Amino acid sequence: MLMRVREETYWQWADAHLHSRSHDEVLSDGTTLDVQVRLSRLGATQLFLGLYAGDGRALLEEYYPARPGETMTRALVWGVDRARAMATGALPLPQSRRQRRQA
Repeated sequence: MLMRVREETYWQWADAHLHSRSHDEVLSDGTTLDVQVRLSRLGATQLFLGLYAGDGRALLEEYYPARPGETMTRALVWGVDRARAMATGALPLPQSRRQRRQA
């Protein structure tokens, strides 16, 4: 697997001091999913979702600073489902990302 090229959204999310859980998955076309969930210092469930092309290029990165009412487990399941749906075309990528991918 190639190294992922992280974008600004990931670096806004990154904090090695917080406990987190993650799900990594490689699809048959080489697209990788990176979904991470954690509890903030104030106890909020936070979610990061990344889709990366086979060459490591970021296709999409999303950061949710709060998932109110969700446990870490439930937020992780939601994030994996969302990532898979966008990666397979069942859910469209946000408009700004679709334009960037075509450029």
